[in-house]
Amino acid sequence: MIDLLTQPENLIALATAIAVFATILTVAMPMFARDNLGDRMKSVALEREQLRARERARLLNEKKDGRTKVTKREPGAVIKTIVEKLNLRTALADEKTEAQLIQAGYRGQSPLFLFLGLRFGLPFLFMAVAAFYYYVITGVEEDAGLKTMMIILCAGFAGFYAPLMVVKNRLSARQLSITQAWPDALDLTLICVESGMTIEVAFRKVAAEIGPQSLALAEELMITTAELSYLQERRQAYDNLVSRTGLEGVKNVVLSLIQAEKYGTPLSAALRVLSQENRDQRMNLAEKKAAALPPKLTVPMMICFLPVLFCVILAPALIRAFALF
Repeated sequence: MIDLLTQPENLIALATAIAVFATILTVAMPMFARDNLGDRMKSVALEREQLRARERARLLNEKKDGRTKVTKREPGAVIKTIVEKLNLRTALADEKTEAQLIQAGYRGQSPLFLFLGLRFGLPFLFMAVAAFYYYVITGVEEDAGLKTMMIILCAGFAGFYAPLMVVKNRLSARQLSITQAWPDALDLTLICVESGMTIEVAFRKVAAEIGPQSLALAEELMITTAELSYLQERRQAYDNLVSRTGLEGVKNVVLSLIQAEKYGTPLSAALRVLSQENRDQRMNLAEKKAAALPPKLTVPMMICFLPVLFCVILAPALIRAFALF
């Protein structure tokens, strides 16, 4: 038997038989394999419907709880009543203002009513404080009445624009945080997608990992994951992500996601390219800030460093000259 198996002719015949059997098995296996795609699609659809029903029930409960809280005269209800009676929403806010509030992280109607109430009340408060300071504490001369009135009006303008400046500063800080962490989030999403995860699971994993670096980005990804689970159109969830962030890099990624889901194009290649582009943009932003430092440091150096430098250089010469003459 050993001599029979070690002959070259028998080894070649055995290898040929194994190759023929493997070829026949490879061709015949798809014919006898069961198609589980339909069952998997049905299970995914059923799970998605369950998630939708669960989220709708939660939102309905939150809405009911919100109504019960309003009926109990919560503190924000007073501001809401004043804003609605004076129709401040039409006079002091527009779609751009509401979008800025959402991008700054202030979602819902309560922050909007508080913002409108502050824009209406702070000018009167600032003017009252300025008038009390000038007319009661310091005492104003009769010929300085016009100047004092201009200062009081400027205080009123400052109170009117103070809430808007706070919102803009919060928006800028939030967008900067998302911009700095977005390339890393895309890299993590790429790893999750290439490992076989769905985009919902990938966003959930990335939100958990990116939270220490950017809490704002983790919050937006979790909201997008929740919206993907219960909104009827997935495109709406992606569009909401763009509107909540207001960033061009996020918009490009969202367009790639929509295109991948609509036409079946590979998502990993697009994510890899977009991740590199966002990383280059982040590096360009850092280089731009570094290049702007010399002009910004010119005035502080002239005011703070040069006088001290002149004193250190000229003081010994002046002391020696005074000693000689």
